[in-house]
Amino acid sequence: FTSDSDTEVIAHLLVNELMRNDLEQAIRETMRKLVGSYSLVILIEDKVIGVRDPLGFKPLCIGRLENGYVLASESCAIDTLNGELVRDVAPGEMVVLGDRIESYKLFHSRSRAHCMFEFVYVARPDSIMDGRLIYKVRHRIGEELARECPTAADIVSPVPDSGITSAIGYAGASGVRYAEGMIKNRYIGRTFIMPGQEEREKSVRRKLNAIDLEFRGKTVLLVDDSIVRGTTSAQIIELAREAGAAKVYFASAAPPVRFPNVYGIDMPAASELVASGRSVEEISRLIGADWLVYQDLEDLIVACKHEDARIEEFDTSCFSGVYVTGDVTPEYLERLQDERSDAAKLERRARRKLKVVRGS
Repeated sequence: FTSDSDTEVIAHLLVNELMRNDLEQAIRETMRKLVGSYSLVILIEDKVIGVRDPLGFKPLCIGRLENGYVLASESCAIDTLNGELVRDVAPGEMVVLGDRIESYKLFHSRSRAHCMFEFVYVARPDSIMDGRLIYKVRHRIGEELARECPTAADIVSPVPDSGITSAIGYAGASGVRYAEGMIKNRYIGRTFIMPGQEEREKSVRRKLNAIDLEFRGKTVLLVDDSIVRGTTSAQIIELAREAGAAKVYFASAAPPVRFPNVYGIDMPAASELVASGRSVEEISRLIGADWLVYQDLEDLIVACKHEDARIEEFDTSCFSGVYVTGDVTPEYLERLQDERSDAAKLERRARRKLKVVRGS
């Protein structure tokens, strides 16, 4: 191995199988050895192949272009190419793209585990995933949150960008005025995966700016997609107070994130999740909110089943601690804790820098 990427592991497995089997059987045997979350696009000679894991954790879709077909993780990429969404690759399916779409159903599974964090945060709102427009799902999430947790706030303001659609849904269902009181600098990356508390805090300051006119003297309800470490939320609440807000309420469109994600999202170690081992009241005090509310998991599931969606089951592991593959042991989670902690990430970064200096 020349890297620590799981993609390289899959490539080695596939090459070994291709030495013994034809393409279809080689991919089938490779999938038989893989447990967990993956969506693959494979180029072999003149063939473009798409594969989705049997539980369907992550999205993968097919688009039609003027001169052929394309595979993408989200339909918005197909829109950008002026293409047409054909359909999703089904869980456990292999497709081969050419003049037409060849389909091979390699694995059948009665259960599904579509990643709920895709709907809450990861996917773009203009994407369609498994028959659901993400924008409408997030709008419904905000509506569900407003019905369960009404507020006496003067304005509802989103934490941009991923909190915008849920905040619009909340405002519409509650009748509270919607106002974009936070402006985002779009050149700063996601803060919850950055190693080091000081770096995350500086990044939040560079990332967001509050509009005094919307906040001064008002009770403000801030709506965000989720609360992971709590660092971003605390900084945002502080920004709102500095802008003159009389009171700052905070609403999370997702339930408390209490467990690490092991199915493809680089989430912090369990000990660094603000909700791990804490009550909602304790979290509220820690991030400095006058009132804190989380989305209920059952309501979130209802929102993600919106309209005629065919999907009934989801991966909720980071909220519920239920790992659907059944192979996530306490020992594995303990090892993950050691690998994902801030200290471990900073140590790896220091080693890489040292390697570069020595190499130069």
